[in-house]
Amino acid sequence: MATNPVFDRFEKDLQRGEYAGFGNRQQPQYGQYGQGQPYQPPQTNQQAYGAGQQGQWGQAGPYQGQQVPGFADPNYGAPMAPQDTGRRMSLDDVVAKTLGLFAVLLISAAAGWAIAANNQSAGLAIWMGGMIAGIVLGFVISFKKTISVPLIVAYSVIEGAFLGAISQFFNTQFNGIVAQAVLATLCVFAGMFAGWKFGLIKVTDRSRKIFGFAALGYFLFAMANLVLQMTGVLGDFGFFSMGTFGMILCLFAVALASYSLAIAFDTIQYAANVGVPEKTSWLLAHGLIVSVAWLYLELLRMFAISRD
Repeated sequence: MATNPVFDRFEKDLQRGEYAGFGNRQQPQYGQYGQGQPYQPPQTNQQAYGAGQQGQWGQAGPYQGQQVPGFADPNYGAPMAPQDTGRRMSLDDVVAKTLGLFAVLLISAAAGWAIAANNQSAGLAIWMGGMIAGIVLGFVISFKKTISVPLIVAYSVIEGAFLGAISQFFNTQFNGIVAQAVLATLCVFAGMFAGWKFGLIKVTDRSRKIFGFAALGYFLFAMANLVLQMTGVLGDFGFFSMGTFGMILCLFAVALASYSLAIAFDTIQYAANVGVPEKTSWLLAHGLIVSVAWLYLELLRMFAISRD
């Protein structure tokens, strides 16, 4: 995918207050919801049960007496303060999910490579089908209101098969180009992480907006070129050009994909700081996988153009 709407979706969720209050380590104070004082056990000189003291049950704070046998919670039915319903996300959660999804992607890529090597027609079908299915599923995951782990795993399978098939095709045309693209991807990943970590590469609200519009424009241009090329209206033009214009466009795409990694790192760090639900780590890991796959594809295409 030429754009990564995962992190844009996450930013909008934060702005809407989707995670407001989650991760608050303070325990809820039930007494804050009423005006009365904490419930006190009845004294021996007080009125009998039911004689003028019943109104205190609706105003009670934390129960300080002994629990009444047969009742699980003396505050049952009273207003409940908002509290955490799950574990907070940590950076380790994102790392673990990313490694797991990446392992699934590599296994699927190996299968796609093997199929394409043995059957060119099947490899082409995986290439085109995987590309279209990956784009559609990627947008479904990004705009779905709830986080679906099965869909995220399915995306890694589909994207892996697509990457394996297209890599085998490029490697057949240009021997050793896949290893070159993989090494370059690792180097760019490490460089962008170091640059972001040490403050050399900044991620701001303004840079996010500029990146979003630039990436959206590139994605629309790429899709238009794909449709025109598949329908035979245009030949090797723009996105598929192997000339100077194609190289310039490819360098622009590599720059976009590289900066998307910095946005990914910054978003993941911010999510861990605000204490979002642990399940969010699946979505953020998926977003990071999308950025890495996009960078790899652009580098693969750039090296192919340089060899042509």
